[in-house]
Amino acid sequence: MTEATDATQASTGELQTIVAARLLTQARSVFIGVGRPSTAALLARMVHNPDLVLVYESGTIGAKPYHVPLSIGDGELAETADTVVSVPEMFNYWIGTGRVQVAFLGAAQVDRHGNLNSTVIGDYGHPRTRLPGAGGAPEIASFCQEVVVIAPHSPRTFVERLDFRTTVGFGDAAGDRERLGFTGKGPTSACSPPGNPTPPTPRRPS
Repeated sequence: MTEATDATQASTGELQTIVAARLLTQARSVFIGVGRPSTAALLARMVHNPDLVLVYESGTIGAKPYHVPLSIGDGELAETADTVVSVPEMFNYWIGTGRVQVAFLGAAQVDRHGNLNSTVIGDYGHPRTRLPGAGGAPEIASFCQEVVVIAPHSPRTFVERLDFRTTVGFGDAAGDRERLGFTGKGPTSACSPPGNPTPPTPRRPS
């Protein structure tokens, strides 16, 4: 047997992409952004789930890109989509009613209850790092049937307490999701590359 060389060994990011793609083996639809979630969804569709419907925040439904999109506004997404809808329709009709089965979300920080921070690192008024912000993550985490968190597996990411809560996973207390009117299951897993210690699975407060 030929030993793997450095040129053939997959990086941690590539392994995480493969794990995320495998989570979509039985999925009917997935809501994704650019980066690793998009790459994972493309891989899943090309390898083991050709009927997977890719849904992007820009309004493309059923996109079939061959290349990894440069952004959610990449022309190939619209050119290959089954349909293109407005952003208000995307969130009110498709996301808000639970029509999308799985959503991938990333974050700079994740706590044990699956709450996410994509706003700032440090104090909000004087942050060490200012991040892109919520985008559509709060609505996606609230109403998509299932959420999978894809984030670097490190103590800097999986923290005891968020510097800022951008997106509610399970909140702080039992029943928070129900009290807020969220209909989706919330975060069901955090994706980790093979060989790494499994990151904490988001759980409901007791």
